[in-house]
Amino acid sequence: MKKIVTFGEIMLRLAPEGYTRFVQAGSFGATYGGGEANVAVSLANFGFRACFVTKLPRHEIGQSAVNKLREFGVDTGFIARGGARVGIYFLEKGASQRPSKVIYDRAGSAIAEAQSKDFDWKEIFEGAEWFHFTGITPALGDNVAKICEEACQMAKSYNITISCDLNYRKNLWSKEKANKTMSGLMQYVDVCIANEEDASDVFGIHAENTDINSGKLSYKSYQEVAKKLIDRFGFKKTAITLRESISANDNNWAAMLSDGENFWFSKKYPVHIVDRVGGGDSFGAGLIYAAVNNYAPQEAIEFAAAASCLKHTIEGDFNQVSVDEVEKLARGDGSGRVQR
Repeated sequence: MKKIVTFGEIMLRLAPEGYTRFVQAGSFGATYGGGEANVAVSLANFGFRACFVTKLPRHEIGQSAVNKLREFGVDTGFIARGGARVGIYFLEKGASQRPSKVIYDRAGSAIAEAQSKDFDWKEIFEGAEWFHFTGITPALGDNVAKICEEACQMAKSYNITISCDLNYRKNLWSKEKANKTMSGLMQYVDVCIANEEDASDVFGIHAENTDINSGKLSYKSYQEVAKKLIDRFGFKKTAITLRESISANDNNWAAMLSDGENFWFSKKYPVHIVDRVGGGDSFGAGLIYAAVNNYAPQEAIEFAAAASCLKHTIEGDFNQVSVDEVEKLARGDGSGRVQR
């Protein structure tokens, strides 16, 4: 069983039922999620040994998060225990022209206060083939950015492939701080994953003839973005998701993979969204699965885009689909007909 390691924060997600607004809510449904945890769940569903590394309190809420990961087959053996709290995020689902809204309550979480001594990266990476983190994790604090770099250095010493989803979050840090910190970490990264905004927000690499608010994206411009990222940082591959937002409920979804000279585009999927949180994470997991299994570039980007397309139809942060379901969609069967 192939071993993949992800490192980040898992949070308690509290959301009103359906499309109820925060100010209307009389109760909140509780689930768990977070960038790298979402990737780990997807990879466990795909049959990998997915090891999620974080720090969680010893109390019952921390244990509940661990139990939820175990439910999906994620290896939780390297999770450090300690600290006072689990980070929380509140989600209000958007509808039509009303966008979704996220409010974070994560300051002082266990992982945000973690120290280097909490993690034995030599032991964690024993037998691993891939290490994945996102730009959310180093944004939690200088201490966590330091831990990220230590993890990357150890992964490199084991010749482990490293991927990073830029995942810029304006509520966690400034563009200037993100640029400085992420530029330092990129020297270790083999595969960079970004969306239509990240390269601009973090590194100032803009796509021309593009307006994300109107849903107008220039595919040719994103070829230039991918090339500039690879030229600047020396990535082996860059993948960019391409979301055309029609409304909060309806998007067109596609993706591109590049090695700096060649560009592979997936099919474009018209998606009616059930839950878009975790869409990028499911894409990253699909890309990792395809790469570790030596898919050809076109097959890899088709698999990753199809995995993410399916995630948009599933409630919660986690993408609960099988390899067979993803491959069926990637081959072109998107009819949604009842399977009997």
